[in-house]
Amino acid sequence: MLKSKKTKNKMKTLHIKFVAATLLVLLTGVKSYSQITKAEIMATGLTCSMCSNAINKQLKSLTQVDSIGTDLNTNTFTVYFKKNNTLQPKVLKNAVEKAGFFVGSMVLTAKFDTPKIEDNATVKIDDVTYTFIDTKNAVADTEAKFRVLDKGFVTQKEYKKLIKSYSKYPGYATENENDYYLKAL
Repeated sequence: MLKSKKTKNKMKTLHIKFVAATLLVLLTGVKSYSQITKAEIMATGLTCSMCSNAINKQLKSLTQVDSIGTDLNTNTFTVYFKKNNTLQPKVLKNAVEKAGFFVGSMVLTAKFDTPKIEDNATVKIDDVTYTFIDTKNAVADTEAKFRVLDKGFVTQKEYKKLIKSYSKYPGYATENENDYYLKAL
């Protein structure tokens, strides 16, 4: 009888270790995923409809783009993406700059596959890191709007103010092109 209790305890310990090891493998093997479905880009420096045509042409040349809506009154380009794209915000910024203009504001509609979106949390997807700032309204695993706050994605004047406001985020002012700081809207 005593021997069977020892055997049961060993089996129980072995079972717990197996479950813990399995969970560890599963958790480390999980890859974060994001799906950007739409981007609203407000461009600066436009003076006429030909300017917006140049930006439209550059954005449409991206293979991930499904369609584009343009509001000439606000110089805003709403870019809709194909499913399962892996587009980075810098690709959109580069397209606007290639047309000869600048991004004054960029708002992404995206779903981040993460258990929790909280202030100063980061999500790494491939070689890109997204850091969440002011996440009061963000809900994990749902599509939400996020404003990109990095240099080149806001006006110069606004960026100078943001550096002071977000000094508690040490990496904010480093300007790494594969790091993005997102504010939930």
